Amino acid sequence: MTKHTISSVRAGLLSKEFSAVELTRQALSFAEAENPKTNAYLSFSPERALAAAERVDARIAAGEDPGALGGVPVAVKDVILTKGLKTTCASKLLENFIAPYDATAIERIEAAGGVIIGKTNCDEFAMGSSNENSAFGPVRNPVALDRVPGGSSGGSAAVVAQGTAVVSLGSDTGGSIRQPASFCGIVGVTPTYGRVSRYGLVAFASSLDHIGPFARNTRDAATLLEVMAGRDPKDATSAEAPVPSYAASMTGNVKGLKIGIPVEYMKHATGETADLVNASFRKLQAMGCELREISLPNTDYAIDTYYIICTAEASSNLARYDGVRYTTRSQNSGTLSDLYKNTRGEGFGAEVKRRIMLGTYVLSHGYYDAYYKKAQMVRNLITQDFNKAFTEVDAIVAPVSPFPAFKLGEKVNDPISMYLSDIYTITGSLAGIPCMSTPCGNTSEGLPVGLQILCKHFGEETMFRLADAFENS
Repeated sequence: MTKHTISSVRAGLLSKEFSAVELTRQALSFAEAENPKTNAYLSFSPERALAAAERVDARIAAGEDPGALGGVPVAVKDVILTKGLKTTCASKLLENFIAPYDATAIERIEAAGGVIIGKTNCDEFAMGSSNENSAFGPVRNPVALDRVPGGSSGGSAAVVAQGTAVVSLGSDTGGSIRQPASFCGIVGVTPTYGRVSRYGLVAFASSLDHIGPFARNTRDAATLLEVMAGRDPKDATSAEAPVPSYAASMTGNVKGLKIGIPVEYMKHATGETADLVNASFRKLQAMGCELREISLPNTDYAIDTYYIICTAEASSNLARYDGVRYTTRSQNSGTLSDLYKNTRGEGFGAEVKRRIMLGTYVLSHGYYDAYYKKAQMVRNLITQDFNKAFTEVDAIVAPVSPFPAFKLGEKVNDPISMYLSDIYTITGSLAGIPCMSTPCGNTSEGLPVGLQILCKHFGEETMFRLADAFENS
């Protein structure tokens, strides 16, 4: 399993080297055996996976194309709904919740022949930067088991890095795909906001949430994104923009591309992270790219802006988890008020409670204009910074994180330090532009470092073209 790509799975199926059912059984067996090392999976779905594999084998037997993801083992972050399977959001509140329908992304993956083998661990309700906020225990980074895999999509990054899934799905609100991809040494893509339907994604901050792919190479990530992308009438925020062939854009030729290096992004990167990122800049120059120093002047306000907007939206979205409908209900409840307080008090973890309280505060009477409204105005300024930059450059490159994967427990009692993990990723999220992490080397301790590539809205073609060329140069 550890060596498979989408193309190698397809080749093996068509050459009759193995069947989809055989591959699926192998994948499930390997994932279950390896999972105790990392705690990356919360559950497995053998019945669903084998049924999907049987459909792929039937297509091949009938002389039909098995699909773009035919027979490919796929893991799914446990905040994305999968009909008939648990969707816990790594929270005690949803410990026994069975999803009543599939997310649109899941429907499209299975229609393309993908095989869903299990649901992955994450920070509770996708709130965190280390995957230590899960109610079911932290995920360990397969590269270094004493370190975090990043968050909140740490489980999805870990299973791809560990080789127990070929590709996986994560969600990204402020860097929850790119940062784990960087920490685990794989590719992670946050598409343009609206490129992939959010229908069936459990909401954290609705104006910032994305679904995106993890893979071990750019082509696999692009293939998975292409399968999921496109307008969905079930999601009013999904875009009408046509979905191009990303594979066609990956020509290997990036000569003449204008690449922006934002001065603000290099302030906090130090040591070997800065060294590896700077070496990547030189590599891009050697590949024929034209590097230009640019400024994104409102970057310094991004963290404050993000944590006002995302907590405000979280406090609203998470109000539905009250013990009355589909959550685990507190047994220590006499009155309706007690039911609400005790269910939420017992069910939510510390980080979720912190964000709900922050969000409720910034939306409260007398503070809405001072905090939330002002944050939305600054968000617009950050977006304008990017729009202006993309009139001068084709792409922007920068670090993903100021540092590589840190040790488990190192930052868990320091929320501010933890929030700074996202200092380079939240700007792209606020602007809604496509961004990705691609590996750019390892530190002397063997810890991966990712290079972030950012492009204009719906500029995934340029992003993949540059990442693929960088990866193969």
